[in-house]
Amino acid sequence: MNIEEKIEECEYILKRMRQFDPDPYYVNYFFNSYLFLVNKVYAGIFEEANRDFGLFVSEKFDRDTLLEKAKIKNDQKAIDFISWFDEKYDEEHKNVYPNFIKKSCKFQKEHKKFPKIKIMISTKERYPGDPNQEITSDLKNEKLKSKDELQIEIRRQIPIFLEVINYKRSIHNEPKINEKQVFVSTFLDIDSNDENIEIVYASKIYISVMKRFLIEAREKIRELTTWT
Repeated sequence: MNIEEKIEECEYILKRMRQFDPDPYYVNYFFNSYLFLVNKVYAGIFEEANRDFGLFVSEKFDRDTLLEKAKIKNDQKAIDFISWFDEKYDEEHKNVYPNFIKKSCKFQKEHKKFPKIKIMISTKERYPGDPNQEITSDLKNEKLKSKDELQIEIRRQIPIFLEVINYKRSIHNEPKINEKQVFVSTFLDIDSNDENIEIVYASKIYISVMKRFLIEAREKIRELTTWT
């Protein structure tokens, strides 16, 4: 599977994730599959760099392995590519949503199992400080026991959510919202310092990040390997 096919597979998994959202069990399942492929996309970029720079790494295609081999061979062009990669990677992950995916990939590698995935009410158009509201639902083996019961709980909670958020917005002279302007989805916070992030939306944003990164990485490799 080439890099483009890996990104296409990410898009397919994202569609499946959307279909099951907000069931925490299935979102967690597809999100893990999605993150596994994200890591494969970056490994694919390093595999292409390894080939084009002639580093002859034969096993693990990642940043540290290629940098070590480039230093051994004193290949300044390959070292320059990795420096470019680091700068570009940091730049692409400044935004909260790509940064969430980056942290999720790292968490998956280190811990394997995510913290509790939450079902939450949120607003379609957000202002700074807008709250989310968690929906408590009965789970069996981490799966929703009843979608009907979840819908009943959502309908019960939405008026409370609207009251809270519209009070906050009235204080800050922000537009109030109604029931049509809210949605329910799965959210995750990787650690206590993070805010809750909508999993499906962050995954959607990251597709564009990977596509852009791949194009620019290939352009950078061509630029460095065609020096005279």
